[in-house]
Amino acid sequence: MNENTLNSLGYPQIQKNVADCALSYLGKRYARELKPMVDAHLIQIRLEETAEAAALIRFGASIPLPSLEGMDTIMDLLGTGYLFSERDFSHLAQFLRSCAQLMRYMEGKAGAAPTVSRYAASMILIEPLLSEIERCIHSGRIQDQASKELIRIRKKMTVNEERMKRKLDSLVSKHRSIMQEHVISQRGGRTVLPIKKEFRKQVKGSVLDESGSGQTVYIEPTELVGLQIELASLQAEESREEMRILGDLTSLAESYSREIALNTETVGVLDFLFAKAKYAATMDGRIVRVNTRGQINLQRARHPFMGSSMVPLDLAIGRTYSSLIITGPNTGGKTVALKTLGLLTLMMQSGLLIPVDEGGEMAVYHEVAVDIGDGQSLEQALSTFSAHIRNMIGILEQANPSTLVLIDEMASGTDPGEGVGLSIAMLEELHNRGATVVATTHFGEIKHFAAATPGFENARMEFDTVSLQPLYRLRIGEAGESYAYSIALKLGMPQRIIERSKSLSDQSISRDRSFVFTSPPLATPALTPERPVTEANEPAEWKRIKSKHSMDTKNPSSSHKNTKIRESDSPTPAKPFRKGDRVYAAYLNQSGIVCDVEDSRGNIGVMLRGRKVKIHKKRLTLHISANELYPGDDYDLDIVLETKENRKKRKLMGRKHVEGLQIELPPEE
Repeated sequence: MNENTLNSLGYPQIQKNVADCALSYLGKRYARELKPMVDAHLIQIRLEETAEAAALIRFGASIPLPSLEGMDTIMDLLGTGYLFSERDFSHLAQFLRSCAQLMRYMEGKAGAAPTVSRYAASMILIEPLLSEIERCIHSGRIQDQASKELIRIRKKMTVNEERMKRKLDSLVSKHRSIMQEHVISQRGGRTVLPIKKEFRKQVKGSVLDESGSGQTVYIEPTELVGLQIELASLQAEESREEMRILGDLTSLAESYSREIALNTETVGVLDFLFAKAKYAATMDGRIVRVNTRGQINLQRARHPFMGSSMVPLDLAIGRTYSSLIITGPNTGGKTVALKTLGLLTLMMQSGLLIPVDEGGEMAVYHEVAVDIGDGQSLEQALSTFSAHIRNMIGILEQANPSTLVLIDEMASGTDPGEGVGLSIAMLEELHNRGATVVATTHFGEIKHFAAATPGFENARMEFDTVSLQPLYRLRIGEAGESYAYSIALKLGMPQRIIERSKSLSDQSISRDRSFVFTSPPLATPALTPERPVTEANEPAEWKRIKSKHSMDTKNPSSSHKNTKIRESDSPTPAKPFRKGDRVYAAYLNQSGIVCDVEDSRGNIGVMLRGRKVKIHKKRLTLHISANELYPGDDYDLDIVLETKENRKKRKLMGRKHVEGLQIELPPEE
C-alpha cells in the first residue's frame, strides 16, 4: 500500500494503538510492522483467529502470556560466544516456566479456540535446560551445589572469614582508644582499621589510605595480611569456577537455540494476536466476510478514533453500482465517511476486527488510493488544485478492478465549470477501469451525472433543515444539497442578498467572479474552449459594466446617483432557442445542436455526441444561431439531426408501407 494513503487515513495510529495493547517487545514490534495484506484467504484466516482471541478475552479469560523480559538480549547474543550472566539465566528460566504454563493453559482451550491453541501446541518444552538452570542458579546467584569444586572453595572461604572475624574483634578491642571510629572499613578490597594519625606508630601494619583531612589513616594490621591473601586467592578460585559453570550453562542453552527461538517467536505472535483482540475490545470490533468482487456492505460502521461520539454509517457498494457520489453540507460528515471506509478497509486487510455490526462484508483491494486534502484554503488554491491533479494522475495510473479510490471535494480549487468537466471525465475513466470509487462533492452537475449514468449512485449526508444542523447520517440513493442559502440566512445574511445570489446562480451570469454586478443580469455571449475571453475579444457589455464598476469604485458617491440603469441601457431579453441552434452547456463542457424546442418546464432537447439530452434553458448559452449555420429558413434540419440511414427510411415510409421497417432514434437522457 502507498505510504501516503496509510498516513492520510491515520493507519500509523492504528499500529501504535495495537502496540500499546501488547506486553512483549516482540508483540510490540509485530504491531509496529503491521501492514495490510492482499491475499483474501490469508486475511480471512487472520480475522478468524483474532475473533477467537477476542472471544477468549470477552469471556473473562486471563491468558498467561510470558512477558519476554530479558529475552531480546538472549536472542541477540545466543550463539555469538557471549557468556550469559546469572541475571540472563534467571530471565531464561522464567521464560521457560511461563512457556510450559501457557502450553498447559491453551491445551484446555482447544475446543473454544482451536486456531489460537495450535500456536501454543507448536511450542516445545525444554525441561533439561530449565532443570539445570534451576539447579545452578537461584535468585540471581550461583548455588553452592552447582559443582563439587564450588562447594569445596566456599567451605574454605567460610572458615577463613570466621578466623578473620575473630582476629578483627581482638584488634578492635586492643586499639579501641586510638581508633577514629569503631567501624571496620574496606580499602581496595582489604580490611583496615581507622586509626588517629598521631597514634599510627602504635599499630603494626601498612597504611593503605588516608582521610581527606589527614586526621585519619587506614591501616591493614600485620595479623590480617596472611588471612586476607588467602581469602583473595579463594575468591579468585570461586570466580573461575563460577565462570566455568556459566560457560557450561551457556553451551547447554546454545544447544537448544532453535527451540528457544521457536518458543520466543510463537509467544511474540500470540502476544500480537491478543493485542489485536484487546484493541478490538476497546471499540467493539467485529469480524466481517471477505470477498474479491469489490462488494462492501456495512451496517453501523464507525471510525475507530471517534468511537460512540460518531453517528454510525450504513454503507453499501459493489453490486448494482461501483461508484458512489456523496453530497451534503460542509461539516456534514462527508470526509469522515470517506476516511471511515478507507481506514476500515486497511484494518480489515491487516487482520483487525472493525467497529461494525455483525454480518458485514468487505472487499479486498491491492491498492487504496486517496485524494483527501484541504480544498477550502483560498490562499493555497493553486497549490491545492495542483496537488489534487498530481494525486489524480497517480490514481489514474494504478486504477484497476483491485483499486479502491477515495476522492474528497471533487472539482475544488479551480474554476467550477472546468473542474466539474474534469471531474466527470475522471469519474468516467475510473469507472471504465473497473475501480471502486467513493467521492464527495458540492457540485450539482456531478450528482446529476451520477443519477443519469449506469454504475453510479448518489448518496447524501442528512441535514436538519429546521435546526440547520448536520445529522451525520449517510443515505444512499438520494442526492444532497449544500444548504448554503439556509445556513447563510440563519447566520444573519440579509434576505435581499440571498435572493440576489439565487438569481445569479440560476441565470449563470458569468464565469468571471472578479467584480460585482449592481444591475439586473445581462445576457452574455457564449464562451467555448476554442474562444477564451481576452481583452481583444471581450464582449462589449462586459467592457461597459467593468468600466462602470471602475468609475463607481473611484467615485463612490456617483454609484448612488446611477443605481437605476436607463431603460435604453438594459439588455435585450434573450430570444428563445430555435431548432438547429448550436448551444454550449458549460457544466458539461460540451456543445450540441438544439433538436427539440423548449417544453413547459423550460427544458431544451439537445443532441450531444449522438445522444439526445434534456437540459434546462438556464444551463445553455447560444454559441451560433441556426440562421448563421444553415442557409435559409426552409433548410432541412433533418440532414443535421438524423442519420443518413434514418432519412432514407423516412422517405421510403412516406411513399409506401414496408413491413418491419423501423427508424432507430438516439436514446433520450
